[in-house]
Amino acid sequence: MKRSRIILIVVAVLLLFTGFNSVYTVSETQQALVLQFGEVTEQVREPGLKFKIPFIQDVRIIDKRILDLDVPAEEVIASDQKRLVVDAFARFKIIDPLRFYVTVNNEETARARLRSLVNASLRRVLGSVEFSAVLSEQRADLMLQIRDAVNNEGKTFGINVVDVRIRRADLPQENSQAIYKRMQTEREQEAREFRARGAEEGQRIRANAERQRTVLLSEARKQSEILRGEGDAQATKIYAGAYDKDPEFFEFYRSMEAYRNALGKGDTRLILSPDSDFLKFFEPRATESTARR
Repeated sequence: MKRSRIILIVVAVLLLFTGFNSVYTVSETQQALVLQFGEVTEQVREPGLKFKIPFIQDVRIIDKRILDLDVPAEEVIASDQKRLVVDAFARFKIIDPLRFYVTVNNEETARARLRSLVNASLRRVLGSVEFSAVLSEQRADLMLQIRDAVNNEGKTFGINVVDVRIRRADLPQENSQAIYKRMQTEREQEAREFRARGAEEGQRIRANAERQRTVLLSEARKQSEILRGEGDAQATKIYAGAYDKDPEFFEFYRSMEAYRNALGKGDTRLILSPDSDFLKFFEPRATESTARR
C-alpha cells in the first residue's frame, strides 16, 4: 500500500509537471515561435493561453511593441569637409518573427545590426550635404532618407524601422573651441569698431557743441557791444543835454568825479601847483559861486 501510494504521487507530480510544460501564455504585447528540435513549427501572433508538446517543443517569446534603439555618437564629415558629432536614436518593431529568428535570432543581435545600419546611413546621407543643411529645415528630409535606407535593410531581418531621429548634432570639441575663439575675436573686433564709431560720433558732437558755443558767445559779445554802444551813446546824449542846460554845474560835477577818482584812495598823493586848473574849485570864490548855484 505504501509503495503504491508513492508511485501515485510520483505519477501525479509527473503529470502536473507535464501539464505545466504543455501550456504557455502570450500577452497582448508579445508574439511567439514554437520550436521543435530547433525548427520553427508555428508562429503565434494572437494573445492567450496556448498549448505545445511538452519536452519536445519549445517557445520563443518575441516583443511586438515599438522598441527604442540608442545609437552612440558618431563623427560624420559633411560634403563641405566640416566635421560634426551626431547623436541619434531609432525606433523599430519586429513584424516578421520567423525571419527575425532565422536572421538575427535575438534582440541583442538585432540592435547591434541596426546600430551599424543607422551609422552607415548617417554617414552616407549627411556626407552628401553641407553642414548648414543639418541645421536647417532640410534636416527633416534628411531624417526621412536615413529612416527609409535603414528600413529597407531592416526588412531583411523582419524588422520595420518606424523612425530615425538626430538627438543632437555638434561640432567636435576642438572645432567648437576654435569657432568659439573666432567668434570671440569677431565680437571683440565689432566692439572695437563700435567704440571707434562712438568716439568719432562723440568728437563730432563735442566739436559741433563747441562751434555752437563759440557762435553763441560771439553773438552775445556782439549784442553786448551793441547794447553797450547804444548805452554809451545814450549817456553821452544825456550828458550833452545836461551840459547845454548848465555848463558850469556840469563842469563842476565832472571835476568832482575826477577828484573822487584821483583822490579816492587813501595812499594817493598828488604834487600840484597852487594855481593849477585841477584845483580851481578849491579856491574860495569858486566855492562860493558853486554854493550859490
